[in-house]
Amino acid sequence: MQQLHPASSPVATEHHLPQIHEPRNAGMDLDLDWVAQVQVNTSAVERRAATLPGRRSVKKDYQAAWLLKAISLIDLTTLSGDDTAGRVRRLCAKARQPVAPWMLDKLGMPGLTVGAICVYHDMVETAVEALAGTNIPVAAVSTGFPGGLSPYHLRIAEIGESVRAGAREIDIVISRRHVLTGNWQALYDEMRDMRAACGDAHVKAILATGELGTLRNVMKASLVCMMAGADFIKTSTGKESVNATLPVSLTMIRAIRDYQERTGFKVGYKPAGGIAKAKDALVYLSLMKEELGDRWLQPDMFRFGASSLLGDIERQLEHHLTGAYSASWHHAIG
Repeated sequence: MQQLHPASSPVATEHHLPQIHEPRNAGMDLDLDWVAQVQVNTSAVERRAATLPGRRSVKKDYQAAWLLKAISLIDLTTLSGDDTAGRVRRLCAKARQPVAPWMLDKLGMPGLTVGAICVYHDMVETAVEALAGTNIPVAAVSTGFPGGLSPYHLRIAEIGESVRAGAREIDIVISRRHVLTGNWQALYDEMRDMRAACGDAHVKAILATGELGTLRNVMKASLVCMMAGADFIKTSTGKESVNATLPVSLTMIRAIRDYQERTGFKVGYKPAGGIAKAKDALVYLSLMKEELGDRWLQPDMFRFGASSLLGDIERQLEHHLTGAYSASWHHAIG
């Protein structure tokens, strides 16, 4: 099995370097011919995805470096009906200090933080206040999350409210019915409106891939959202019965690559839902490196939507340093 070597890729040691920010995706006119020509070889995608977990071996210092990189890419998330200001403040404290200081000191990474905090609109102001003095952005889920079925004018208004409250990123949900009925113009127009409502805040388009039926629909929806100006495309709300999977991720990543080749714009990717183990994070990092290259291993181009992933990564790092596994409760998230 091939080693993923930290010296040949932008792993955790680059966290302290200034981030390169690509020109924002300006979008393009809707190209229905391109959408109509989309084909996805589902069997080939599934075969390629099935090989990923067993083909890459990352051990010892290399593994620790890649896990530190993964931490810097996490959108640390709480999206529960019983969220409180206290829970969000604790989550923000964890975002500021995601790993015990003694471990970061030993690993040579003091000051490491997560990529962002992701919350409902009602908690945006609380998160912004708790993260004051840091460069950790607050992302707000919006547009009637997770169903995306509230009145359209309210969905657009919700985006504006979150931006005014201080959210620097907005995770919107698309109307799945536009994909399922092949109404690509409606999806494009919706995405355009939502991008415009975000202003300077970056927009992540959540496709809810578990509800789109086929990988071809996933590819088409990805392309249309990027044509309409999405800064990121994201797999799931985390509330569907099927969330991020490797076949879906491979399909969406190939759409990103095709879009860049045609337009020159780089679009980010965010798998969300079901990524809870450190070993899963390593598989996704290897997939991004192989398919899109090192540039997509930076927080402005790739994020994990996760809540419990950080705890498992912290356990693995402690094992790397001490040779012993601690109990999961020892690494509480919030």
